[in-house]
Amino acid sequence: MPGAFLHPFAKPSRERFPSITHGKGSLVWDHTGHEMIDAMASLWYCQIGHGRGDMADAIAGQIRQIEAYSCFDPFTNGPADELAEKIASLTPMPDARVFFANSGSEAIDSAMKLARLTQVLDGQPERRLIISRVRGYHGTNYGGTSAQGLPLNKEGYGTLLDDVVQVPADDIEALSMLMAEHSNRVAAVLTEPVQGAAGVYPPNEGYLDEARRLCDQHGALLIFDEVITGFGRLGTWFAADHFDVVPDLTAFAKGVTSGYMPLGGVIVGQRVSEALESDRDFILRHGYTYSGHPTASAAGLKNIEILEKNNLLKAASGMGYRLERGLRAIADDGGVDHVRGVGAVFAVGLRDDQNAVHLRDAMIEAGVITRAIGTDTITYCPPFVTTDEQIDTIVDVLAEAVG
Repeated sequence: MPGAFLHPFAKPSRERFPSITHGKGSLVWDHTGHEMIDAMASLWYCQIGHGRGDMADAIAGQIRQIEAYSCFDPFTNGPADELAEKIASLTPMPDARVFFANSGSEAIDSAMKLARLTQVLDGQPERRLIISRVRGYHGTNYGGTSAQGLPLNKEGYGTLLDDVVQVPADDIEALSMLMAEHSNRVAAVLTEPVQGAAGVYPPNEGYLDEARRLCDQHGALLIFDEVITGFGRLGTWFAADHFDVVPDLTAFAKGVTSGYMPLGGVIVGQRVSEALESDRDFILRHGYTYSGHPTASAAGLKNIEILEKNNLLKAASGMGYRLERGLRAIADDGGVDHVRGVGAVFAVGLRDDQNAVHLRDAMIEAGVITRAIGTDTITYCPPFVTTDEQIDTIVDVLAEAVG
């Protein structure tokens, strides 16, 4: 009989799950004592590795002062203010501000609301249309579900948001034609710079530049979903740096605390902040109970400090290069069909005669955790502290599994 815990993205009828009990660096152990290399950073997020005492101390130290307090008017707290300033200093978006949420799903819904609100405040309430891409994964709240380009994740939830549509993932001409057709109705274009949860799809060359140009041409906002790519995954603080394209809004989560505390948010660019600030009596009637949670903010500050002091963005680039080289060697030998990825996030596309779930299970048994996407893709997103030896083991275990 299934237990009381209803697991996310799992069969509700499943009765047993391996229980992860502890971790250190890029290693985790289950309840049987089985040691595994975490080649997925749990779920795309544990940049600094597991079991860090310095993170535990920072979190405990904040809790001893004040664990949490509302940031609704008229209050604030030091860690939230400091983290907002720090994130604003890291983004390529000039004069940015930061809105805090608790997850990537909340961040996406917040970005969508802010985009529509900006158009209203700019005197264009008819601009409600939000365009996203097929294969996009934008969380599981109603806004993000509406914007998803993964049809199975939308089934069974009834009527979703109006005026949210998808275009083919790699077809910039389709985006251009839709925006031209609805030029006076488009509020925003929402995209992952690298589509992650669908199976790691980097953008076609020039796609993001052209999306930026089209948004400027048609008066729309450009929203980057950097829930996976933010905080170093591509060897830069944000994918916006890597691709040299500056959005109007950036949704973030995951890597901002490396998962040590739940935290997400939206980096707000000048066009949006100017609209919000234009009427001094305007009240932003949006927020969450834990927006600006001081303990989560303390975790974010410590996480960024660790990334900076240990030069982990550079380490991520080196790790990604070694991983890519190993995976491509397997593909060149015919062990898998192909490899996709950039920075320190990669996917292996499988042959028709291979099954991702079967391979994932075999690799877990062999001591490496990966993620199966459908039946044809295996993904990799290791912590930045993963050693060369561990990367080589990750590659060897895949070679053995497909062999």
